[in-house]
Amino acid sequence: MNSSPQSARTAAVIGAGPNGLAAAITLAQRNFHVDVFEAQPQPGGAARTLELTEPGFLHDFGSAVHPLAAGSPFFSSLPLQSHGLEWIHSPAPLAHPFDDGTAITLERDLREAESVLAPDGKCWRALMQAVRRTLARPLR
Repeated sequence: MNSSPQSARTAAVIGAGPNGLAAAITLAQRNFHVDVFEAQPQPGGAARTLELTEPGFLHDFGSAVHPLAAGSPFFSSLPLQSHGLEWIHSPAPLAHPFDDGTAITLERDLREAESVLAPDGKCWRALMQAVRRTLARPLR
């Protein structure tokens, strides 16, 4: 069946998080008419920044997804910077508080992270170097 304006292909995407938006963009690039449905008042899924505790104090709602999006071949292929996206990278991208009030931070620099992790540092660095090598390989 030939596609005509009256019989255009349509798609519905449920969720306007990074994966839903990626699906919607991919479908639109293939000439689908796409409707995106999101239950929350703003798009972004876990990549949203929200006031969760105090007025004016912003939290990365699900910041674990940011490194995946920043390194994504798909998102890197889009002109997101021309639409206002600016990736901001913290020197310590992760912190874990302990019950006694102390915390550990995960440093961006592998040598600093190895030092902070003390006896587990060498194993952690070897693991991260393997991950880095894997991510550097072209996708097939």
